[in-house]
Amino acid sequence: MKKVLLYAMRGEQMCFMHVLMNAMDLHQAGHEVKVIFEGASVKLPPVFEEEKTPLYLKAKEKGLIAGICKACSKVLDVYEANVATGLPLLDDMNGHAGVKLYIDDDFQILVF
Repeated sequence: MKKVLLYAMRGEQMCFMHVLMNAMDLHQAGHEVKVIFEGASVKLPPVFEEEKTPLYLKAKEKGLIAGICKACSKVLDVYEANVATGLPLLDDMNGHAGVKLYIDDDFQILVF
């Protein structure tokens, strides 16, 4: 079993769907998977919630989403909407979602 962190920076829905597809594929293959919304991607959770995007909801239900960058959520004016998702807001790296904790825990980091 491998540990994989999918660290998503881009804010395009189509690109992020590939993050979710890879997360589910790896999870179903028995790997430990986490997804972090960082950068422009922090705008997507409220959209996925509103649209009830099945793949997002499934990943959320299975606990694959580690959280959303707190600082980027504030800068991009989606802080309150992201709080409403119930996902953790991450701020371990100067207010942003860092990868150090995952590297220290032997995760492979994939940046999208």
